[in-house]
Amino acid sequence: MIAGLEEITEGEIQIAGRTVNELEPKERDIAMVFQNYALYPHMSVYDNMAYGLKIARKPKDEIDRRVQRGGAHARPSRTAWTASRAQLSGGQRQRVAMGRAIVRDPQVFLFDEPLSNLDAKLRVQMRLEIKQLQRRLGTTSIYVTHDQVEAMTLADRLVVMNQGVAEQIDTPIEVYKRPATRFVAGFIGSPAMNFLDARVADGGAVHLDGMDQALATQANLANHAGRAVSLGVRPEHLRAPTNGEIPGFKLAVDLVETLGADTLAHGRISDTAHAVTARLPGTHRVAEGDRVPLTVDADALHLFDTESGKRIGG
Repeated sequence: MIAGLEEITEGEIQIAGRTVNELEPKERDIAMVFQNYALYPHMSVYDNMAYGLKIARKPKDEIDRRVQRGGAHARPSRTAWTASRAQLSGGQRQRVAMGRAIVRDPQVFLFDEPLSNLDAKLRVQMRLEIKQLQRRLGTTSIYVTHDQVEAMTLADRLVVMNQGVAEQIDTPIEVYKRPATRFVAGFIGSPAMNFLDARVADGGAVHLDGMDQALATQANLANHAGRAVSLGVRPEHLRAPTNGEIPGFKLAVDLVETLGADTLAHGRISDTAHAVTARLPGTHRVAEGDRVPLTVDADALHLFDTESGKRIGG
């Protein structure tokens, strides 16, 4: 819709203060970078990058200047200006596609899942390059991705969409710390947040279903006593008790993933049906079959309404 490829049902789209609802895509001063690169297979690197400028009837010396500038990112020296699309690797093709967008000098860049066709190592490298590029150019960029790591690391403002609805718009760290809905909470964070059936008792004490002992107490939940809730806690916020703390529960470990710096322990809270993943320090030795005492700080808990999915409390 921003690009002008789909009509909007209501409202306005403004680019640099100009309403563009009725403008054709070519009149909106945007440049798109596609998932599948969208390079012309019969054209060289140079011609792919210069094509839009030629269509716009820019002078040849200006085309040369802009393409050379865009080429600083596309790195044509690693191949050749005359290389065809078939001679380029996936990463090189995407660099050329971004270089082609850069030479347009647009008001807005639109990135449509540009890294999804690349392998994991190259995605990390290209992610850093895109972030550096955006900082250098200072051009507003809208980036669509299903990869929450890309979303967290690239965004200044994050829009989490669900079935066409923007469930939360905020900075990445605020979306991580205070997800507005259960959907947002489950989407942001890796491994994903644990969700447990719970209830609020008198005084804001939160009890997991099947457990008499309160997992934590939040004073601002006092007026929700008796309410059934979905309790969320991130794997990295579960920890071993310290300084004589009473553990909130014991995790009966079914599976362990050793990652080096971290260890993921998957299992169930003892004597309940609650499945939990805990992200523990790599130095924390855990084995399958262990019953590991764990606790969680009250301010690390997230409560959501079981029907609407909306956040409850602070």
